[in-house]
Amino acid sequence: MPATDVTPWYKQFWPWFLLGLLFTSIVVSSTFAVLSIKTADGMVVQEDYYEHGKAINMILAKQERANELNLSAELRIDPLTSDIVIDLSGDDRPDKLYMMLIFPTQDDRDQEFVLEHVRDGRYIAQGPDNLRYRWYIQIQPQLTNADWRLIGEARFPDENSIALLPGGRSASE
Repeated sequence: MPATDVTPWYKQFWPWFLLGLLFTSIVVSSTFAVLSIKTADGMVVQEDYYEHGKAINMILAKQERANELNLSAELRIDPLTSDIVIDLSGDDRPDKLYMMLIFPTQDDRDQEFVLEHVRDGRYIAQGPDNLRYRWYIQIQPQLTNADWRLIGEARFPDENSIALLPGGRSASE
C-alpha cells in the first residue's frame, strides 16, 4: 500500500471556510441583537391599546363630520418659497387651520403649522425648506378637540396640488 501524505485538518481549506461561515453568522446576529435592544422603535405604541382603539373611532367620526360638511381641500407647497397654500371648500371655514405633516416612520420629524385665512377659503403659512420624501397630511380647525379632519398623503417636492379629503380618499381613486 502506497503511503500518502495526509495534511492535518488545520492546514486544509474546507474546515476553515466552514468555521468562517459559522463565526461570521455569530458576529452578524450578535450585532443585530445588540442594535435591536439598544435602538427604540418610535412607531410601536407601548401604552393602552384599548385607549388607542377608542381614539381610532374618534378619528373616524371626525372624518365623517368633514364628509357631512362637504369639506375638501387642495394643498400646494411652493418648492421655491416654501409657502403652504390650502384652498378649503365646503360648509365650514374657520379663521385658522392647523396642518400636521406626519412622517411615516420617524415621529421626531413630524411638524405642525398654523395657516391663516386670507380670503374665500384660502389659507396661507410659511412651510419648511427642502421638504422631501413621503408624508401624511392632516388639517383640522383646532389643534385639539376638532370637529372635523381632512387627511391625505403626498411625496415632496411636488409642484402639483394635493387633494385632502374626508377619509383619505384621493382624487385619483
